[in-house]
Amino acid sequence: MKRSIYLHYFITSVCYLHVLVFTYAAASKLFDYQNFQIQLSQSPLISAFVVYVSWSVPLLELLISALLIFPKTRTIGLYACYFFMVMFTAYIFIILNYSSFVPCSCGGILEKMNWTEHLIFNSVLVILALIALYLGIPESAENGRRTKIIRFGSLSLIITMLGVGIVIILFLLSENIVHYHNTLVRRFPHTPIEKKMNLDLGVNSYYIAGVGQNAIYLGNTTAPLLITVVNDKMEIIERKRIELNQYNFVFHGLRINVKPPYFFVTDGTVPVIYKGIISNWKARVVKQGGEYFAAAEAMDSVSLVLRTHSSITGESILGTINTTTDKTSLNPQLLVKQFDGVFDLDGQLHYNEELRQVIYLYAYRNQYTQADLNLKLLKRGKTIDTISKAKLEVVKVKNNHVRKLAKPPLFVNKSSATSGHILFVNSAVPGKYEKDALWKSASIIDVYNLKDNSYLYTFCIYDIAGRKMRSFIINGDNLYALIGSYLFHSKLNRKRMKQYEQ
Repeated sequence: MKRSIYLHYFITSVCYLHVLVFTYAAASKLFDYQNFQIQLSQSPLISAFVVYVSWSVPLLELLISALLIFPKTRTIGLYACYFFMVMFTAYIFIILNYSSFVPCSCGGILEKMNWTEHLIFNSVLVILALIALYLGIPESAENGRRTKIIRFGSLSLIITMLGVGIVIILFLLSENIVHYHNTLVRRFPHTPIEKKMNLDLGVNSYYIAGVGQNAIYLGNTTAPLLITVVNDKMEIIERKRIELNQYNFVFHGLRINVKPPYFFVTDGTVPVIYKGIISNWKARVVKQGGEYFAAAEAMDSVSLVLRTHSSITGESILGTINTTTDKTSLNPQLLVKQFDGVFDLDGQLHYNEELRQVIYLYAYRNQYTQADLNLKLLKRGKTIDTISKAKLEVVKVKNNHVRKLAKPPLFVNKSSATSGHILFVNSAVPGKYEKDALWKSASIIDVYNLKDNSYLYTFCIYDIAGRKMRSFIINGDNLYALIGSYLFHSKLNRKRMKQYEQ
């Protein structure tokens, strides 16, 4: 008797928990409907079905909540709830692992979660719904435990496959702007990549923090103060937790930037900059307050170049910080605005040590900028893509006066690296005669000469375990890339590369 009461309380609690989540999520969508539509339109999976999804999702959430409230319809409601949550979870998983663009999350308080936290939260709700469904099935002489498990397992598997399948079909049918084709023609000579090696890091939360003599330094977004050092033989030679002399800040985006023998720890949301030596991985505050920044790159032992925002217009600008003199220099004219001065100026920031230049590559157009150490413009170059104007739709949400993207942007340049007088660009746009099969199995790297801004050639970095390259860095003859959970390392054949620089 007691066991049946406990089961009843558990199932009822699970139902009411889902009612609370679904009702709140539906209400937050309906009360801020414009913002919800904009967030949906950003999704690479369902951007083509925004009109239908934007009103059907909150209505279905309310309907499922009603079914869960009444005992007679509770079982139907739990199955519908499980099906719905499986779809949501599959959607988030695909966004995190297979989408070229990760939009904002949505749903009131849930909007404060990042996508990984949202995935965990949804997975917990899926498991609770599954347990409640199983416990709610009565056992009898005709319906023993074994029969109960088989029937329940079969039905759950069908529902799971149906939910995941619908999301995959939506992903395949939805407008996928990554498949935009240019009229450009690339040159694919013999690849300069040799002696390939891989290291499975286990998770895909690592990022490249810097590179040194025969070693690469990796940061980790889920363990912000963890530094991992890997040598050129793909052996982890050190794992260390960085020690800070001050922890009295609310961190939101700690990043490690290694410039041997020094390293910096930055968080532009505070803002604060720490500096230390890699021999002991201890860092102290060298800069606190001043301009907030979105990206920072070490130039030497005391100076960093950063992308910050104008306190007057909110537009992105480039600047430098000298941590010794505490001097900040800004150049608002270096980045060229096309739309709002924020989204259209997204890109990758680099410091080229050999040329002693700051390189800024735009994400959504075929342009890059070269500047000296004082951020004086040297020249502007173009990639071979034909998209000179960013294809963006920026809207302002009336309720909170926030600007957002109305749909996924068309990426032109996914990531990049620079070494010597060369700029390496991971392009996002296929050329005229290039097969989709190549783009599905490899990342395309276009190579440019920064001395005369000429295009040289193109080579590929192939996927590993079905995952594409996330970022890469080049130091001398060493190319390192993060591909899924793998660290990829290869040697570049400089002799072969120079054949195409004539």
